[in-house]
Amino acid sequence: MSLRERVEALAAQRRERYGQPERTLFAEFRAALARGEIRAAGRGADGAWCVNAWVKQGILLGFRMGVLTDMSAHPTLKFFDKDTYPVRPTTLADGVRIVPGDRASATARTWPRVWSVCHRCT
Repeated sequence: MSLRERVEALAAQRRERYGQPERTLFAEFRAALARGEIRAAGRGADGAWCVNAWVKQGILLGFRMGVLTDMSAHPTLKFFDKDTYPVRPTTLADGVRIVPGDRASATARTWPRVWSVCHRCT
């Protein structure tokens, strides 16, 4: 079966738990995404962008199968995310703005399954 077929089949299963074979498949998917072999969207012949639904399913599968993990680099700057999406090393030269957007004040209400978005500096 192709990577696409395996991802679509696993995404359709809606499991409570995922084992090593499923995590290995997701790692293969994530590596292909990182290498640019597959893309979440593509430009059609008419120039319009079109979502690759199976790739979107694979990305969401990574969040579903991931385990919430403490990825804090410092005790005063807490960071929690799914272990299926490890932190990518970045430097100032990358031109990416990363801010602690998920910090909560003492009076803030928080909800599960909420994460921040990184913005590309222009």
